[in-house]
Amino acid sequence: MQIRKRYIFSSAIAILAIIVLILSFRGGLDDSATGGAERKITTESGFPVVVLPKPRRNHNVPDFSAIADIPTRKAEFFSYLLPAVDEQNEHILRQREQLLQLHAKYGQSGVLETQEQQWLQSLAEFYRVDAESQEDVFATLIRRVDIIPDTLVLIQAANESGWGTSRFAMDARNFFGQWCWTKGCGLVPSGRGEGQIHEVREFNSVTESVRSYIRNLNTHDAYQELRQIRAELRQTEQPVMAQPLTYGLMAYSERGEDYIIELNQMIRFNMPIIREVREQIREGEQTDADNGTQTASITER
Repeated sequence: MQIRKRYIFSSAIAILAIIVLILSFRGGLDDSATGGAERKITTESGFPVVVLPKPRRNHNVPDFSAIADIPTRKAEFFSYLLPAVDEQNEHILRQREQLLQLHAKYGQSGVLETQEQQWLQSLAEFYRVDAESQEDVFATLIRRVDIIPDTLVLIQAANESGWGTSRFAMDARNFFGQWCWTKGCGLVPSGRGEGQIHEVREFNSVTESVRSYIRNLNTHDAYQELRQIRAELRQTEQPVMAQPLTYGLMAYSERGEDYIIELNQMIRFNMPIIREVREQIREGEQTDADNGTQTASITER
């Protein structure tokens, strides 16, 4: 009997191993199940990937409302979001560097290699660029492929999500109030008017929420002014800062100018906490580097 039990157990383990192997080849297991493969950030030709690998599913949002001390709650909130913001901005900077190199090459020779043209076309599709001439494609992409200052991301997230305590942040990982219009794509707002069909979009993780928000600001027609302000800062070799860009967010809220005033007040009041959190993360990265795991970081201001 004991031998038979051991045989049955061994057979079950073997069958399970075969199933896992088959699923891994067919893509049946995602990163959250397998522990995650090495993140691919460049193509085989050496260009930055247009779309980063899908982040792991993580439905767990900290209960920020349980943190009684307000400065501590804010610091924890910023610490929670900042790595996702840094990751996306760092990736955008890699894309922008490659884009500017191709633009300089095209300006000199008027010709791009096949792989370069394919990458540029993919980038234009992702950033929703519809232009007739190659120069217009470059001009539009140079305005769109750029960072959103981390301070602005953090402050808008705090404003839109009630410092991470809203139903949409807790249950849908949506920290920026982003909508969707397909039934079942998110949560139905309690105050939705009769005849309206929008829902508050549901995300699988905070990283997915941050990526979608940044892409929205970089592509939607409503935020052309924000992109123009940023382009002017670049042209005059000034740093891309949060406060000037807030004036390009008039369409983000029905409150209009009052919304912009509130964002700037929040930026001024919370900058010391953001700086402290940023420094703590940088120190942690330095510790990782000293231990042999190098991580990149950008500074915003």
